[in-house]
Amino acid sequence: MKNVIFKLFVFVAVASSLAFIGGCRSKNANDADLYGSDNLYGDPLMGDMPLNDIDGLPADGDRSVVDPVFFAYDSSQVNPEEAGKCEEVAQLLKKGKYQGVISEGHGDERGSREYNLALGERRALAVRDYLISLGVDPTMVQTKSMGEEMPSDMGHDEGAWRKNRRVEFALY
Repeated sequence: MKNVIFKLFVFVAVASSLAFIGGCRSKNANDADLYGSDNLYGDPLMGDMPLNDIDGLPADGDRSVVDPVFFAYDSSQVNPEEAGKCEEVAQLLKKGKYQGVISEGHGDERGSREYNLALGERRALAVRDYLISLGVDPTMVQTKSMGEEMPSDMGHDEGAWRKNRRVEFALY
C-alpha cells in the first residue's frame, strides 16, 4: 500500500511541476523573435523561408500604388467588393510593372496579440491565394503579418477598427 501511495505522490508532483513550468512563461525580449519584424515569408510551398535571409529580395515596398483590401470583423475572406484591388495588383504584376508584392495582413486592437498576428497572416494568405488564382506567379507574392501593431487609425471605435482590418500591398 505504501508503494502505491508513493508512486501516486511522485506522479502528482511531476505533473504539477510540469503544469507550473508550462504556465509560467512570460513575454520577454525573445518574443520579438517570434512576433517581431522577421515574420516576412516567401512562397509557403517552398518551406516558408524568411524573405530577409534571401539575398537580393526586398524586405519592403511601395504601399501607395493600390489601396488596402478591407475585411469584416474576425474574417479572412476577401469580400467581393474588395476583390477589384487584388485584380489591380495582379494586372500590375503580370504586366511586369513590379517584380513582386508583399501582402501585409493587419487586425484591429481587439483580441490578443497572438490571435491578431494569426488573423493577419490568414488575411495575407487569403489575398495571396486570390492573386495566385488570378494567374500571378506564386514566387512573386510574399506574406507578412503585422497583427494589431501598425494601425492606420489610432481610434478605439468601430470606424477605426474597420480601417485597421486590412491587407496592404507593398509592391517592389
